[in-house]
Amino acid sequence: MKTILLIEDDRALRENTEELLELSGYSVITAPNGKVGIKVAKENLPDIIICDIMMPMIDGYGVLAALSAEETTKHIPFIFLSAKTEHKEIRKGMDLGADDYLTKPFEEEDLLSAVESRLAKAQILARVLNEKKEALPSEAEMRTLHELKNFFDDNGEQVDFNQGETVYIEGSRSNKIYLILKGVVKCHNMDEDGKELITSLYRADDFLGFTSFMNNIPYQESATAIENVRLAGISKENLMSILEKNHTISLELMELLTNDITEIKAQLLQMAYSSVRKKTAQTLLQFARIMDTKTEEPIKISRNDLASVAGIATESLIRTLSGFRKEGLISIEGRNIRIMELKALQYVS
Repeated sequence: MKTILLIEDDRALRENTEELLELSGYSVITAPNGKVGIKVAKENLPDIIICDIMMPMIDGYGVLAALSAEETTKHIPFIFLSAKTEHKEIRKGMDLGADDYLTKPFEEEDLLSAVESRLAKAQILARVLNEKKEALPSEAEMRTLHELKNFFDDNGEQVDFNQGETVYIEGSRSNKIYLILKGVVKCHNMDEDGKELITSLYRADDFLGFTSFMNNIPYQESATAIENVRLAGISKENLMSILEKNHTISLELMELLTNDITEIKAQLLQMAYSSVRKKTAQTLLQFARIMDTKTEEPIKISRNDLASVAGIATESLIRTLSGFRKEGLISIEGRNIRIMELKALQYVS
């Protein structure tokens, strides 16, 4: 049975929410204010914390800051509960490391969904109390980036995501670095009109989730599985320890990240200056390479994702694909695309 710490100064709401959670199969501990909540969290190490923002003595932001500074409590999923709905307040909570944000009054389904989602996705259980921090096995023996990837594979926490499932969302706390063991992941942002822009694609053997090593900066973009994906993750603290002891790996990783930036710049230039035909052709080739598609195999990718990477409207992409099909460059089989003339596609202008 999972344990939830509920920190809420409104007695009626606290008792009603406690009863709701207990009827849903959770063990609930309550605290009437932030000061008591911090003490209870440290003593009980709950599986997840639900905390009001506006409270006497210590507010919700202060609770989160205090618990984030403690080794035993900083990984506990944290959900803010408040009547505040302003965007800046939500952003402030996310910047401090909150995992989710619910506004009062809330629906029972919304609360339970948020709790279940954070427990499942974070996969951070209350195990810190029973674990001693041990030296990472074989970290001092690593000399190359290949050995670092083997370390991720052997020692990282592995997690699977189905096609279309979110790996992490923009604004959520970033405390792990991942190595993709299989599958393809897209990173993307939304513009003011709600249009998705794919900023990068990552495949098996690529690293995923880099932000800052020094600060708990939230993710600046979202990541979604394009196909079934398996990741291996280790904490930033562990990776930082490895890099401090192995300068050669640090240099190799720096070069790898620099190459990623170069590729992104090249993609932005293509989006800005290339013709629609060239953008479409290069995007098809990019997906074929990333998804490791053989010449005789079709590319299984949505038209929206193709258009998002190319930086063109979906309607324009569909028209261009139709033209390529008539020219014999590709064949279209339902939602799948098969490249028929690889060299000719490479020289489309």
